[in-house]
Amino acid sequence: MNRPRQLVLDLLQPAEPTLQNFVVGRNAEAVEQLRRLAAGAVGQRIVYLWAEAGSGRTHLLKALGTLPSAQWWQPTDAPDAAGLTLVDDVERLDDPAQVALFNRLNAVRAQANAACVATGSLPPARLPLREDLRTRLAWGLVYQLHPLGDGDKAAALKAQAGARGVAVGDDVIGYLLTHLPRDLRTLTAALDALDSYALAHKRPLTVPLVRQWLAEEP
Repeated sequence: MNRPRQLVLDLLQPAEPTLQNFVVGRNAEAVEQLRRLAAGAVGQRIVYLWAEAGSGRTHLLKALGTLPSAQWWQPTDAPDAAGLTLVDDVERLDDPAQVALFNRLNAVRAQANAACVATGSLPPARLPLREDLRTRLAWGLVYQLHPLGDGDKAAALKAQAGARGVAVGDDVIGYLLTHLPRDLRTLTAALDALDSYALAHKRPLTVPLVRQWLAEEP
């Protein structure tokens, strides 16, 4: 990626992650369970999400992190604390942290006022963790998050443009998917920035305009 393009992308400000702006794709059941958990309406209080990088697991955790009852877990936290515990990348936990999370999950299962959502890159049985912790992570609901395909991303971008009353051709969407980072948060932020850029230059949003935007050094 050339330097001017990188400078342009560095200035993008993706929207803060929420459950509402997460594009569901094939993950409808997992997202619905998280919405129910956020509303306090789900019986199972342990949820484990696993996926490859870029599938949205950190987006979902950050969205849950806006809840008043949520906190990012630290190994020094009291295991029996009330509220929602969020744990990202469980495979990176060292031995003391694994013991602490084991104790937290035991407490969550025993308490009606506690919950935990954890994420990792592998299903519980394949995680490089203690066997008893792998078992605890599989106690509740386990979901694999599936990455969005290009069709899903294109549809989401078209919907975003339509909601703003902006006409965007398939060629523009295809160019963005080909020439920008492929995570949807960056793509949607880029589309917002391009809309503003097109308005400022009083030009329609076309592929030549996108090329100009990417070529300009801030």
